[in-house]
Amino acid sequence: MQPHDDPKSAKQIEFVTLVAGKQSFCIEITQIREIRRWSPVTLLPHSPNYVLGVINLRGAVIPILDLAAKLGFDAIEPTERHVIIIAAIEERIVGLLVESVSEILGVGVDMVRDTPRASEDMSTQAIQGIIPVKDDMIKIISLDALIPATLAAAA
Repeated sequence: MQPHDDPKSAKQIEFVTLVAGKQSFCIEITQIREIRRWSPVTLLPHSPNYVLGVINLRGAVIPILDLAAKLGFDAIEPTERHVIIIAAIEERIVGLLVESVSEILGVGVDMVRDTPRASEDMSTQAIQGIIPVKDDMIKIISLDALIPATLAAAA
């Protein structure tokens, strides 16, 4: 079979690339509803350290999570230079605070590499693959694994 006849290599996936915890990540574009500048949140008492609070987005109360802190990196100190990615995980909507959003990256599924597994905690399970791009390794975030239904409801 010729390489161009292989249906796997022909399938493209689009991701939005971002920086959180000074690391490169991406989220499948179909999960992103909008990208907006940081704005202050309403704090929630007794929340986990990665839950920054909630915002009112066109009448909906949306929890805002610090993606870097959720992944085990140092928390982001939000400024007007940071952005919030509004993402849909099944029927749930959450906001993810990130340092920056870079670009839309389209790759063939054959470019996605398996993630080496050293330990299996929630943050390592959330990395569903790696895309080598030039001198960087962009980690693919599985929002389903990172933010389970019970977590989004509690936030």
